[in-house]
Amino acid sequence: MKLYIKNMVCSRCKMVVKTELEKAGMQPVNVDLGEVEVKEPPTAEQHKQLESSLKTLGFELIDDQKSRLIEQIKTIIIEQVHHADTQSPLKLSALLTSKLYYDYSHLSNLFSAVEGSTIEKYYIAQRIEKVKELLVYNELNLSEIAFQLGYSSVAHLSSQFKQVTGMTPSAFKALQGSKRRNLEDI
Repeated sequence: MKLYIKNMVCSRCKMVVKTELEKAGMQPVNVDLGEVEVKEPPTAEQHKQLESSLKTLGFELIDDQKSRLIEQIKTIIIEQVHHADTQSPLKLSALLTSKLYYDYSHLSNLFSAVEGSTIEKYYIAQRIEKVKELLVYNELNLSEIAFQLGYSSVAHLSSQFKQVTGMTPSAFKALQGSKRRNLEDI
């Protein structure tokens, strides 16, 4: 049985959720970003205990289909931007369609209606957050960052960065990353 969990965006999140599942007496088979597979369906008491413990840790069990689909969209984008070694050669719309088996216009309309923003804006926010992270680490120059994140040019990255943050990448770097946000807050 699969359970869907909101705000599960990193490896540490997976470890915390796995621990909470085990505390609730459940046997996790697989723990991925945004979803967990358990050996047996939880009892009402286990579900309630898990829901309560996850909520205190900033997570949320998702019960309805629309919310699950939104969370799957976010998870795919986060995995692509923050956890993939290379960017997919597919456009974002094709990537989401191929992984979720829904027409992109359906996904886009649903995401916009529920989140009040577009998939593209969410994707851009994630990319800019990754740029901030890479700038703080100071291991790559702007050209390498642009290439790694699939930007067509440094100018495009810089323009988008300024549009979202209100400052240039070099001005951000001078601030030493004090404007970074948690992934779940984006």
